[in-house]
Amino acid sequence: MQDLDELYQLILDRKANPKEGSYTDYLFTKGLDKILKKVGEESTEVIVAAKNDSDDEFIYEVSDLAYHILVLMVDRGISVDQIKRELAEREGLMSKTKERRDIQEL
Repeated sequence: MQDLDELYQLILDRKANPKEGSYTDYLFTKGLDKILKKVGEESTEVIVAAKNDSDDEFIYEVSDLAYHILVLMVDRGISVDQIKRELAEREGLMSKTKERRDIQEL
């Protein structure tokens, strides 16, 4: 696997052509709640790994999170190109945090 685009395409293919016994198929079969649970778990593991000194552990956990985020994106029908466009639109812009609602209001 060379990049996130290729991994996204593989996950997209696995959703369209399930491979019994694959972890990706397992996630899609279990559905959105399972995928969201894994994204939450992996996010926490990234935070913990970031507090430790091991770059290897941090890289491992970020990779897990990236994979699960891509599974979520495929499940929601969101492409990597859509994320790239959003990030490109933000380039050079000031933060909009003052315009955002407080967390209590969400």
